[in-house]
Amino acid sequence: MRQNSRRVSRDQYDAVLFDLDGVVTDTAGLHAKCWKQMFDEYLQKRARQRREAFRPFDLATDYRLYVDGKPRFDGVRDFLSSRGIQLHEGNPDDPAEVETVCGLGNRKNNLINQIIADVGVEPYEGTVQFIHQLRRNEFKTAVVTSSQNCTAVLKAAKLDGFFEVRVDGNTIDSQGLAGKPAPDTFLIAAKLLGVEPIRAVVIEDAISGVQAGVSGNFGLVIGVARKGNADELKQHGAHLVVDDLAELLD
Repeated sequence: MRQNSRRVSRDQYDAVLFDLDGVVTDTAGLHAKCWKQMFDEYLQKRARQRREAFRPFDLATDYRLYVDGKPRFDGVRDFLSSRGIQLHEGNPDDPAEVETVCGLGNRKNNLINQIIADVGVEPYEGTVQFIHQLRRNEFKTAVVTSSQNCTAVLKAAKLDGFFEVRVDGNTIDSQGLAGKPAPDTFLIAAKLLGVEPIRAVVIEDAISGVQAGVSGNFGLVIGVARKGNADELKQHGAHLVVDDLAELLD
């Protein structure tokens, strides 16, 4: 029944948990470009040193399968593993020029921080309207993201007062949580809001996030197909898929 329902009803659910990039703010594409720039520069240098053919990072497949929605260092590790590359882990505070998993992750983070500072961040209007509707109907709300830039992004988008709970990359690090596709981040957000997972809705645009919502046994997992990937999100367990959250407005 819920696959056909376009209504998030207060009698069924108490809270809505939002992913950030690509769901609340129009930043997923910026992240993808920064990942590509960082990985391509690294892969080009590696190919030159080894006199091998350069195979660039592919936004259509590599980003979606190995990086999207995951904590930064997990994304680095998983993509490099897909190419048969193993680097030393390094330390979370490694400088961006160091060729470790953490160094490459921090290199990417520097790129996205610069873009946020230079260009700013725009929220999706349909999402903003939907959040206002949820607040009128007394839903609890949280933002759940693997990004460590959550506070800066919400401030830039003027949405920093919209969520009662934030679980982000800094929370993952400080509490030793597993990132998406594990359900830990969503489960702790529900706990902080004081709601049972079955009474909460997860909204995600990434495969890893949809998988996290499903494995956490959340009452409703909504996929947002901004990349034209509705079928893929359904295949990974989304109960309902929309192109924009304006479709959920009363």
